[in-house]
Amino acid sequence: MALSNGTGGYQVGAGATDEAIMFVQGAPTALAAAATATAAQLQNGLFTFDGAAGNLTLPTVADLEEGMPSAQKVNSAFDFFVVNIDAAGSDTVTLAVGTGWSIVGVAAVTVNTSAHFRARKTSATTWTAYRIS
Repeated sequence: MALSNGTGGYQVGAGATDEAIMFVQGAPTALAAAATATAAQLQNGLFTFDGAAGNLTLPTVADLEEGMPSAQKVNSAFDFFVVNIDAAGSDTVTLAVGTGWSIVGVAAVTVNTSAHFRARKTSATTWTAYRIS
């Protein structure tokens, strides 16, 4: 989906620099149990979790790169967010690695908090997810 060229928010090539930066954000990937993220879900960049404690497992590097063919250069990166809205108030979601991944920082996202992760291609065959907040 493309952004409009009209007014209403700063956009590359259109809009005023003193307005909010606009971008396209699809609906969050809503999870209620442990799951393995797909490349498309990671590109969407937003996960909500409301259910039993479990892992959000990153896809294998091979699956990620098949779904993100433009992410081939070392130091390619993208951000994604996990929001834990567990209604029961007791379940944690934990980011887990798929083959070829490592995680730097705290992987657990506790109840009523969120986490910002940056995924970075660290070699021809590996990626690292950094917890930023």
